[in-house]
Amino acid sequence: MNIQLEKMKQSQECERRKRIAEEKHKEWVQKKREEERRERKRKLSKEMAEKATRELEKMQLQEKADIKYKEWLKKKRAEEAEKKKKEKEKEKEREAELQEKRTRSEKIFKEWLQNARNKPQPVLNGYGFPHGKSAGLY
Repeated sequence: MNIQLEKMKQSQECERRKRIAEEKHKEWVQKKREEERRERKRKLSKEMAEKATRELEKMQLQEKADIKYKEWLKKKRAEEAEKKKKEKEKEKEREAELQEKRTRSEKIFKEWLQNARNKPQPVLNGYGFPHGKSAGLY
C-alpha cells in the first residue's frame, strides 16, 4: 500500500512537474514571440523613418538642382541677350562704316569728275610732238 501510495505520489509529482514545465515553456514561447514581434515592429518603424529621411533628402537635393538649373538658365539667357545686343551694335557700326565709305567714295568720285572736266585732254597719237604735230624738221 505504501509502495503504491509512493508510486502514485511520484507519478503525480512527475505530472505536476510536466505541467509546470509545459506552462513555463508556453510562457517562454509567448514571451519570445512577443519580443520578436516588438523587434520586427521596431525595425519596420526604423526602416520607415530612414526611408522618409532619404526621400526628404532626395527632395531637397532635387529642389537645389532645380534652383541651380533655373539660375544657370537665367544667366545663359542673359548672356545670349547680351551677345545678340553686341552683334546688333557691331552690325550697326558696320552699316555706318559702309554708309560713310559710300558717301566718301561718291564725294571723291564727284570731285574727280569735276576735276576731270577741267583737265586738258591728252594728245592722241602724239609721238612726243607737242600738240600731236611736228614742230619742224628733225
